[in-house]
Amino acid sequence: MKNVAVALLILAGSIVSAQDKKAKDLLDEVTKKVKAYDNISIDFKYTLNNSKENVNQESSGTVVMKGNQYVLSFMGVTKLYDGKKLYTIVPEDEEISISKVDEKDANTITPSKMLTFFNKGYKFYWDIQQNVKGKKLQYVKLVPDDKKDKRKEILVGIDTATKQIYNVIETGKNGTKTTLVVNSFKTNQALPKNQFTFVGSKYPNYYINKLD
Repeated sequence: MKNVAVALLILAGSIVSAQDKKAKDLLDEVTKKVKAYDNISIDFKYTLNNSKENVNQESSGTVVMKGNQYVLSFMGVTKLYDGKKLYTIVPEDEEISISKVDEKDANTITPSKMLTFFNKGYKFYWDIQQNVKGKKLQYVKLVPDDKKDKRKEILVGIDTATKQIYNVIETGKNGTKTTLVVNSFKTNQALPKNQFTFVGSKYPNYYINKLD
């Protein structure tokens, strides 16, 4: 019986290892496709829920990316990064903040990193499969390596047909759950030449705050 138990443990270990490799291979496919596009345009919905704190928020946004440049519009704020400087435009306050971005800093979060954030710092696990709105989604569960990370786990839902991320569900250790759902994912669009150029004349009455 002891030998049987040992054999079962070895078998189970090999299955888990194979599943983890499948998860990593699938995420690698997603990364490869993202890097192959000339540009990406996304419409998304974002929700935050914590039943204990009675918090339930929902908002939507858009982002256009090309290389390391992007324009992100979310919660009434537009962030434009031209590859050198980040312009944060807040119409409600009629204020624009201009700052530099250190892309080499691992803590710097950009929209492009959001599509490939899983490449470092996580353990990968093959999870459930679901059919959502006609899409066949394969979920990969990520568990942060850093024990101090406030996130318990992250589920990444990948459309098996397109190898594109459909949703990302983060569960915090405090019970907070945030969900990002991609409503529209367009690639290689014809973008205006000044898509990632800040044009100050559009904001004549805005206060300009140069942070560095």
